[in-house]
Amino acid sequence: LDVQAKNISSGINAEYGGDSGCQEVAAAASQIPGVEKVLVSESSALKGQISEAVSAVILDVQAKNNYSHILANGTVFGKNILPRIGAKLDVAPISDIIGVQSEDTFVRTIYAGNAIQTIQSIDPVKIVTVRSTAFEAAPSEGGSAATETVEVDVSNDKSEFIEAKISKSDRPELASANIVISGGRGLKNGENFEMLYTLADKMGAAVGASRAAVDAGYVPSDLQVGQTGKMIAPDLYIAVGISGAIQHLAGMKDSKTIVAINKDGEAPIFQVSDYGLVDDLFKAVPEMIEGIEQQ
Repeated sequence: LDVQAKNISSGINAEYGGDSGCQEVAAAASQIPGVEKVLVSESSALKGQISEAVSAVILDVQAKNNYSHILANGTVFGKNILPRIGAKLDVAPISDIIGVQSEDTFVRTIYAGNAIQTIQSIDPVKIVTVRSTAFEAAPSEGGSAATETVEVDVSNDKSEFIEAKISKSDRPELASANIVISGGRGLKNGENFEMLYTLADKMGAAVGASRAAVDAGYVPSDLQVGQTGKMIAPDLYIAVGISGAIQHLAGMKDSKTIVAINKDGEAPIFQVSDYGLVDDLFKAVPEMIEGIEQQ
């Protein structure tokens, strides 16, 4: 978040909390230019980073330091934490910004990305989630921030972390991959996604899916790209058998290059694509795989 934070304030503190491994993350964060201090809270009460516990830490730190802005990534994690912080501080959170005009004025998308809104906040504390794909990443070296341990007595009797089931894959992470190949309802079933997995492995790509494919049970929900899934902006996005519903376009239309494969030449996905192939995906994808293998 440090690139956009620099546009807001010259004094940036980063905060990390969890039950273990926080010092390693803090050491990496301290190397980011522009960060003045890294606050670390490590406690068994923060296991699983559930919102009730994490928000208690943030509120305690806010009470001691009186920050003007509290920012988090516009991920499920950030959107789970900051609304609670906003309610406790009695301020209105601003979600999913894509630009910073000044300390109190931000740019965000509305109507599934079809309109751009500029919003000015008069709240004493600005609570903001950020669409990270809209900003360049900050350098990972060159800084020398101090690290401070934050001791907080976290009292949480409302929720308990049970377990985390994490999908493991040798493919790149969907949210940060340079190349993403996504499939839609046009693949007809989950077994046919094997074609995309094969193509992705040969291209070093991540695999995504439309909401329709997820709702149909073809793939798990962590592959969903769109307004209610992951917001991504890879260098190359290949949409296979995806019609291009508004909520899906909102999650991928910032991609540098978009390639669409669909047998319906009138599909909305072609309106945002840089390259389009009107063809049967069950013919086109195997041909792509064969072409790569012959190189």
